Amino acid sequence: MNLVKRSIAELIGTFWLVFGGCGSAVLAAAFPYGEGSNPLGIGLVGVSLAFGLTVLTMAYAVGPISGGHFNPAVSFGLWAAKRFPGGELLPYIAAQVVGAIAASTVLFIIASGRVGFEMTGSNPFATNGFGVHSPGGYSLFACLITEVLLTFMFLMVILGATDRRAPQGFAPIAIGLALTLIHLISIPVTNTSVNPARSTGPAIFAGVELFQQVWLFWVAPILGALVAGFFYLNFFDDSTSTKTPEDDALVSEKLA
Repeated sequence: MNLVKRSIAELIGTFWLVFGGCGSAVLAAAFPYGEGSNPLGIGLVGVSLAFGLTVLTMAYAVGPISGGHFNPAVSFGLWAAKRFPGGELLPYIAAQVVGAIAASTVLFIIASGRVGFEMTGSNPFATNGFGVHSPGGYSLFACLITEVLLTFMFLMVILGATDRRAPQGFAPIAIGLALTLIHLISIPVTNTSVNPARSTGPAIFAGVELFQQVWLFWVAPILGALVAGFFYLNFFDDSTSTKTPEDDALVSEKLA
């Protein structure tokens, strides 16, 4: 599959991740809107599941085409583990960011169609933040550690589940559940990023102050992913056996 088609698959997958995950937070987390009781809203657990389901469904849908990254940090982590060529990082990341911005644009159009919709609160429009923009008021350092650690663990799951020695066909389930768990842990801390593209899209619509915090959600996830990639390559990679091109192709086939 050529690079253009794979990049389009990444764009679509990232669009679905941001629209489904952030859309659940913006449109469905608290419903009916403005009422003290919340009989229908999906809340933190529902939003966490939504993010996991977006990755699971798109990993099966377009993962066999592009590898199912949907996340610049994942692309960097796979590159560090020598499972992805460095020359394709820029096209993949560009496609992911465009997909995230497109999803945020559509979501903003839908959300602003409700009478009374406003960008209010410390984390409007499902944005990520630290300090006063952390849902729980967590410090910059606490948010940095959280994002680095959780992205590290996310990449460890991805690398293990797509290892040629792992059972085939189950990787999207493990990866989707891992992202669900990550959100259950860290929504109160950073509103959960572990994905620079996911952070960038909503922040564009949330105002300058929140957009100025996006740097953390590029630096921390990419750092965590790079450490995971190098760690897995040097400690867990099956370097003692002879590999063939067919073995390397199994990374994508795990998502089929």
